[in-house]
Amino acid sequence: MLLSGLAPIGCRGHGAVPSGVLRQAPHREGTLEMESDVDTEDLAAASAPDGVLNALVDDVWFDDVRAAIASQHETAETDGRRLRRSLNREAVVDALLDLYDEGNLQPSTDEIAERAGISPRSLFRYFDDTDDLIREAVARQQMRVLPLIVLEVAKDAPLAERARVVADQRVRLFAKTLGAGTVTRLRAPFNPMIAEYLTIYRTLLRRQVQTLFAPELAALPDDRAETALAAADVLLSFESYRLLTSRPDVDDAQARVLLCDAVTALLSPGGSR
Repeated sequence: MLLSGLAPIGCRGHGAVPSGVLRQAPHREGTLEMESDVDTEDLAAASAPDGVLNALVDDVWFDDVRAAIASQHETAETDGRRLRRSLNREAVVDALLDLYDEGNLQPSTDEIAERAGISPRSLFRYFDDTDDLIREAVARQQMRVLPLIVLEVAKDAPLAERARVVADQRVRLFAKTLGAGTVTRLRAPFNPMIAEYLTIYRTLLRRQVQTLFAPELAALPDDRAETALAAADVLLSFESYRLLTSRPDVDDAQARVLLCDAVTALLSPGGSR
């Protein structure tokens, strides 16, 4: 097994990441807890992810997620024709995301239409072009996985425990978004809106790392703190996960241990020198 026996004990186990939205608890100093009444279906159904994700970048523990998402909801369609159009549009987006999840990163219009249960000729009644469809799919996928951007860990937990939690979170998140995440990165250089979504999302994840490991970063000189943050951000990135798991000897469980081990080593005293 790759690096067998080298990972810290805190990196060996991984618990389930609860659904919901993480918030800093004002009544329990130094701890983080779950807000249990969050409707994760609302998260998945929300529109305009740029507005929601920007709100999260400003509040990395997501105190105002529900308000941000509520402000982005469109009024429900009541007219039968408009409702049918909306449902068909959603079916097409879901079909495309399902095909991405199955590893088909460039499905034909016939494949998308068949999966959505509509005729190929009617596909572009609902979207201006292929780019419009992909933009909508990227937006939908980002909102779907918001509940996975959840960390439940004490701010003063040992470094290895915090590293374990975030490594587990990132593996779950990136495994869920592998297909759509790959397409997003392939399309971003040619599509400004997708590029903007990707930049916001990366900023959010970087801010989460910065907040989670604030004690270790604060103990370093400014230049070394920036270097350590950049290295931790890369280690915990989609690209790092994809590269790791492309190897035949590394599965998701091993990726968790490797990422946790690497982050712990990086941010331990003397590790970022």
